[in-house]
Amino acid sequence: MTSTLNYPEVGRTADSDRALPAGYNHLRHRILLGHGRDVLEAAGAAVTTWRMHRAAGVRIRAAAERAEPGVAVECAIGAGPLRVAAPCEVVWSSYRPDRIGFAYGTRTGHPECGEESFVVEMGPDRAVWFTVTAFSRPARWYTRLAGPVVPRLQLCYARRCGRVLRRLADGS
Repeated sequence: MTSTLNYPEVGRTADSDRALPAGYNHLRHRILLGHGRDVLEAAGAAVTTWRMHRAAGVRIRAAAERAEPGVAVECAIGAGPLRVAAPCEVVWSSYRPDRIGFAYGTRTGHPECGEESFVVEMGPDRAVWFTVTAFSRPARWYTRLAGPVVPRLQLCYARRCGRVLRRLADGS
């Protein structure tokens, strides 16, 4: 499969200690989900099987049931003629005992260019955290026109994902 990612810094969200690339808007949002292996596994499954995205109100079409590198994903929000489609590709995934998640990168035709990761981690204290990390900049005329509104919407979405994931991990 030939990748059509529309940015050069592929994989930069994989290491939380690494600086995000210059020239983009940056987002890091972290929320405590709960404690223990059950929370980690439930949240990790919800993230990597698109359940969190769907529960947050995003229409997802994915080429696979689970996030793995190379999987094509289309995220869409809105309805009818106001629906905005966002083609992406999973650029990395993690299925470690203490860290579950993935990142997708934007493909040609996405309103933005950049990368966004969704990671669930359990620390030594058994606290389970969900972190959204992203770097992006406008790729279409309408996202350039929207200016600072888009980063605010991205933060609202990250917060919504956190609230939804907390509920999903709790079994509610």
